[in-house]
Amino acid sequence: MAAVDSFQFLYREVSRSCSFYFDTLALVGALYTASKVIILLRDCCVLVRVHFLPRMIPTKKLTQRYGDWAVVYGASEPVATAYAEELARHGISIIFVTRDHTSVRDTAASLSQSYGVETVVILADFSLDQAASKSIAEAMRGKDIGFLVNCLDESLASPQSLTEIPEKGLLDLVNKNIAVATLMTRLVLPGMLERSRGAVVNISSGSCCRPFPGTVALTASTGYMDHFSRALHFEYSSRGIFVQSLMPFQIAKSELEPSSSSSSSTPSSTHSWFVPKPDVYARHAVSTLGVSNRTTGYWPHTLQLGLMRCIPEGIWVLGSRVFISLS
Repeated sequence: MAAVDSFQFLYREVSRSCSFYFDTLALVGALYTASKVIILLRDCCVLVRVHFLPRMIPTKKLTQRYGDWAVVYGASEPVATAYAEELARHGISIIFVTRDHTSVRDTAASLSQSYGVETVVILADFSLDQAASKSIAEAMRGKDIGFLVNCLDESLASPQSLTEIPEKGLLDLVNKNIAVATLMTRLVLPGMLERSRGAVVNISSGSCCRPFPGTVALTASTGYMDHFSRALHFEYSSRGIFVQSLMPFQIAKSELEPSSSSSSSTPSSTHSWFVPKPDVYARHAVSTLGVSNRTTGYWPHTLQLGLMRCIPEGIWVLGSRVFISLS
């Protein structure tokens, strides 16, 4: 009994002497929890403001806010095609800039027929000479260019080690996804500044937020597009130019591709809540114009981005390596 009494006495004395530290730790824990709750509420408010309010509150027509024409580079990509169609649905005429007019010609004709807008297809290969810039400038002459849409090459999404990419292929990727996007902005921006209105939309990928094995080229390209967009917005937002960095995650392909097991064509990928069809994503993304200069463009993707940011990068990299080793 004496030992028990001694232990209880010792416990009371230790608790009394450490009560200040216990109270301090409790206060720190309460402050930390409160800060996390405030951050969560802030993120929820941003989610509603960016992705829901613009779709519920009527705003001016896009043609009145930015202009009557849009220049779209990378229209062979499903996301860019869907984005161009969404702009056409709002009555905006489209200038397609592409290296292969056969992949865009049918799309241009379809938009003209469906929405009654004008469409122009410019064949431009920037790897040859400066003639591509001249043909684009000539096509834009006299037109109220209100939009520029640059889209990242989807082929970068295929996992591939940097050392496995041929030198010519690597230079071509850098040229198509970084140099041309920068040059296109340089061509369109002066007219927008002259009219003091316009929107530049750079569509890259959410992969720039976290590294993943086999996506060095994709991560580097998306990182450039994201920082390029943010720098442009910082420099030109005060002059009426809205620059947006769109960073979507996985989007389903809408095209029908031949199946290897049969002669029929089947959809190349299925869509779901987190993997939307291109037209669904484009409809959500266009609604964020003028609202957020850096967004995924689609609210389930914003939830994904928030979850990714909660995971420390070291744990993310370790998990990615385990996932790759098991697959």
